[in-house]
Order: sequence, then structure tokens, then C-alpha cells
Amino acid sequence: MGMIKSSKLLLVVILIFIAFFTITPVCSGNSAEPPSILIIVPNAPSDLEIKIQSGDTYLSARRTDKAMESYYTFYSNELESTKDYVLLVSTHDSSFEIVLERPVTMYNNIYTLNFRRQTLTPGKSLSRSILLVSLRVALTLITEAIVFWLFGYRTKRSWLAFLNINLLSQGTLNIILNGTSPLASYVIFGLIFGEIFVFIFESIVFLAFVKEHKAWRTFLYVLIANILSLVVGGYIITVLPI
Repeated sequence: MGMIKSSKLLLVVILIFIAFFTITPVCSGNSAEPPSILIIVPNAPSDLEIKIQSGDTYLSARRTDKAMESYYTFYSNELESTKDYVLLVSTHDSSFEIVLERPVTMYNNIYTLNFRRQTLTPGKSLSRSILLVSLRVALTLITEAIVFWLFGYRTKRSWLAFLNINLLSQGTLNIILNGTSPLASYVIFGLIFGEIFVFIFESIVFLAFVKEHKAWRTFLYVLIANILSLVVGGYIITVLPI
């Protein structure tokens, strides 16, 4: 009977947790047009400009700076007169032209510019993705490890389970988030829903493999650790590139 009551209580708490994070206020969608062309420039010079010929004039990209990267964006409504997608990249002492190598679609054309080598490649670089995913996972692991320690988990078996479970759950979540646009304003919603699934997964797996303390303590750890990781993760994606 005690086991049945504990299972029912666990189910109720999980449902409350899910309901808390899925209730959202009414908001308007598509309030801002997504970029048609987005160019990532690591360590861009402060005076770097990127332009594209549109009709008889050159259109300057909008620049957004974030940590060690800058983003240059063009929107589809600005490119209606553009036929040949040739970029003019310039600073006060140098300039060069680059032709976009793949067909440009209406939205989500992401490129990475290596200013020093004067090369433009489609998508995000693999090294960048590995670095940022690893950094976000490491910061989340540190946060949850502190909570795990404070809850009194000391055995090697518990810590091995902690490491493997979190590498799987947080690694998967951050790899998925890495597939979004660097300027995606909705990524926070992806983080919230992702953390809900991580919480459900970790609740089941931690209770199955971590037996150092009673189930209620393990569940409480998972709950608090995931709330903190959601807060930390939300802050990280506002500071670091995606």
C-alpha cells in the first residue's frame, strides 16, 4: 500500500510540474519577420560592414553583437530587387566580395564568415557547435552537481549514475537547441519544453538507478536540480551564442 501511495504522489507532483510550465499567457505570433540571410562572424572588427546589391544601391546588413560573435542579417522584403547574391565585406582598410554558394531560400539561410581567410561557408561551423554545446552542458552539470552534493549523495555508484544520466539528457537537449537560429527569440520556449521532458526522463531513471537515499529525496533532488538548470540555461542562452 505504501508503495502505491508513493507512486500516486510522484505522479501527482509530476503532473503539477508539467502544468506549471505549460500554462502560458496569450501572445501574438510572428510579430517579427525571421532573417532571410544570417551571417555569423566570429570576433568581427568593430567597423566591419556587410552589404548586398539590391537594385541600383547597396543594402547594409543589420549587425547584432553577442559575446564573441556578431550577426549580420538581411530580410526577405529587403531583397526583392536582388538577383545576384554578391556580398561586399569591408572595413576601413580592406574590402572583398563573396558570392553566396547555395540557392537562397526565403528564410533561415545561415552562413559563417571567416573574415581573416575571406571565406563564407553554409551553416554553423562544427567546431563552434561542439564548443558551445559542451560549454552549456558543462555549466548545467556543475549546477546540478552542487545540488546533488548538497542532497547528500556521496557514493561512486550514485555519481556515475548522475554523470551518465545528465550527459545523456542535457547533451541531447543542447544538441537540439543548437539546431535553432542564433537570433531565434523563441528558443526559450524550446528550453522550457525540453526541460519538462528532461525532468520526466530523469525522474524515472534516477529513481531506478540511484538507491543511496530514499525515493522521495531523489525525486526532490531531480525537481530542484531541473528548476535551477532551467534558470541557469535561460540565462546562458541570453549571454552565449546558440
